[in-house]
Amino acid sequence: MLKGFACGFASVAFSALFGQNLLQAAGAPRPNPLAPRAPHFKPRARNVIFLYMDGGVSQVDSFDYKPLLEKHHGEDPRTAIGKLEKTQFANVGKVMKSHWNFSKRGESGLWVSDLFPHIAEQADQLCVIKSMTSKFPEHTSANYFLHTGTGLQGRPSMGAWATYGLGSENQDVPGFVLLNGGLIPSGGMDNFGNGFLPATYQASVFESKDPPLANIRASEKNPRMQELKTSLIRDLDEQTLKQAGRVDALESAIANHELAARMQLTVPELLDLKGETDATKKLYGLDSDDQYTRGYAKQCLLARRLVERGVRFVELTCQRIGGYDRWDAHGDLKKNHSGNAHAVDQPIKGLLIDLKQRGLLENTLVVFSGEFGRTPFAQGGDGRDHNEYGFSNWMAGAGVKHGMSFGETDDWGYKAIVDKVDMHDFHATLLHLLGMDHEKLTYRFGGRDLRLTDVEGKVIKGILS
Repeated sequence: MLKGFACGFASVAFSALFGQNLLQAAGAPRPNPLAPRAPHFKPRARNVIFLYMDGGVSQVDSFDYKPLLEKHHGEDPRTAIGKLEKTQFANVGKVMKSHWNFSKRGESGLWVSDLFPHIAEQADQLCVIKSMTSKFPEHTSANYFLHTGTGLQGRPSMGAWATYGLGSENQDVPGFVLLNGGLIPSGGMDNFGNGFLPATYQASVFESKDPPLANIRASEKNPRMQELKTSLIRDLDEQTLKQAGRVDALESAIANHELAARMQLTVPELLDLKGETDATKKLYGLDSDDQYTRGYAKQCLLARRLVERGVRFVELTCQRIGGYDRWDAHGDLKKNHSGNAHAVDQPIKGLLIDLKQRGLLENTLVVFSGEFGRTPFAQGGDGRDHNEYGFSNWMAGAGVKHGMSFGETDDWGYKAIVDKVDMHDFHATLLHLLGMDHEKLTYRFGGRDLRLTDVEGKVIKGILS
């Protein structure tokens, strides 16, 4: 039996190339797991692009302007701010002002700092949530909470939930794609996994190297030899399915391998940017002198090409920037944030402009978020520690208001005090925009109907357009 399974897994890709669906050939009743499914109600968004800022962007240096930090710069925060919560590393320094000037941007007058000069030009497209909170002060649990709705390992990622609920509009590309810029965050690939959902819904990882996926080009060049191999292994697969019956691991593996075979025909074209105009490449920053900007520009352009082809959920991770990878600025905040911002700033602006010009932004939700924020006082002399009590992220595009901020932190940018929201609310809102009721999108596991938002979560209605 194990030999039969191994042969089947290794061969299904060939059968798909010849138009065979082994699940159907074996008479199995399960439909295509990525087939498009009806939402609970009319959606505002068809696709999501999640710009994941690994490590935690400082809200008081980016989107949450707090003049008191300038006035009290260098003072003891216990005197200026008052009682402080316990920090991750308990190395509390002085109140620290931002290294970047803030200005009101666009017609909306949204506050954005000089850390993001390019994104600032798109202020009228942004809906900044200033009152986000997390339940976890360290990266691994906070990453799980951001991605899966719980601080524990092993739950399905929000991208997996989206494709489980809605399927995909393109059967020749995965429904959930992770464009890995080089960094896998704390917590590892479980941030992007399927958890207890069928394996079909986990993220397919496109690496930054060339080629981005192993075996994306067919190794068998002789069509007749491929046909003979396919014929033999198809018989073995069909026999294995008849013997095994309904086994999710087997059915998912077969579905994934069939998809992999179709990807050999479609993904090379998807990854080929030769058809993009020079103006488009320049817009994203592919002509930049900085290798990290070029790297993230390619990710953003591929994200647009993926949603253009109907991929449901695309996530981008950060670049591996030597010396200060991630936004985790426990020291040398200016160097850390300057380098990371320089890598993503122009590409994100280019993505927003390109999506809008092509009419895709009205159907695509773009999300920018880390797992938490950072303290308004220094860690040591020139860093900022983790801050889960209040931070900023933003959305743009389908179904959200433009050129506005929602919620407020206190006068120090330390704790959310007005319209406080957390990750459950964030997830409920994301699903709502995709046309799904977060309380109805469930999966029976371990005797419970589990969901992304657990037993919590309210849609953030104040940001909906």
